Amino acid sequence: MIKQSFLLFFSLIMLSLCAKAQQVQQPYIQLLGTAQDAGYPQMGCTRNCCTSAWKTDSLRKYVASFALVDPATKKWWLFEATPDIKEQLHLFQQLTKNAFAFLPEGIFITHAHIGHYTGLMQLGREVMNAQAVPVYVLPKLKSFLETNGPWSQLVKLNNIALHTMQADSQVVINDHISVTAVTVPHRDEYSETAGFKIQAGAKKILFIPDIDKWQKWNSNIVQEVSRTDIALLDATFYDAQELPGRDISEIPHPLVTETMQLFNNSSAAIRNKIFFIHFNHTNPLLWDNNTQKKTLQQGFNIAQQGAKL
Repeated sequence: MIKQSFLLFFSLIMLSLCAKAQQVQQPYIQLLGTAQDAGYPQMGCTRNCCTSAWKTDSLRKYVASFALVDPATKKWWLFEATPDIKEQLHLFQQLTKNAFAFLPEGIFITHAHIGHYTGLMQLGREVMNAQAVPVYVLPKLKSFLETNGPWSQLVKLNNIALHTMQADSQVVINDHISVTAVTVPHRDEYSETAGFKIQAGAKKILFIPDIDKWQKWNSNIVQEVSRTDIALLDATFYDAQELPGRDISEIPHPLVTETMQLFNNSSAAIRNKIFFIHFNHTNPLLWDNNTQKKTLQQGFNIAQQGAKL
């Protein structure tokens, strides 16, 4: 009887350890930046929104980006090549205690606005002189990078290897990670704009850092969020009063207040899937405690640099 009890206890312990090991091995994302293309604080800003960040390094935020990490294979992928890529790759090494290769297995880029692709220059011969780093883009962005310097030099010298994604077609990374690009309406001066749907183990992740308005998209954002586990959504501006004297219609984004209104009738569980990201320096979600508290109380999340999701 004692022997049977011991065997049962031992089996339970082993099952518990195996479950924990499997949990540790699950893919995850690590947020490496949360700000709009210009970072926070923004160059030339002397308003109250930036004053504290100029004085205190810990308040500064890199441009929106994250690492998709697969502990099981010891590999990782970068989403967006931002102007802060140098600091972000260093931050990733710090957060993971140098457990992964310095350069990612690949880079996924949404579109050709400065906060999303210009970090590619750091892979060129003036800096890393990298060898064929895979860069996943939609067709128009691929053409833009191939035909415009200095990006075309990265292609010519094989610093990067461009991989064409097709909208709504899945790119299979391995047997438990895949990425699907979806096109979203945005100011497409140089390329189309993508959002990404990521299957990472058991998690489904939606990443849309830039879009004009949710109502212009051919998908229903409320339904899309309900199908995901984590939704990193465009929160460039909190409301329409942030840029006095500027025509905000020239830089359309879904206001945070508008997005929250859209989810007003959604369950707390659905609202809790949303992580607001891509904050302009004027957005009080970056620097105002009252606005942050109000947003959290309504069941939404505010993306935090360095967070593991």
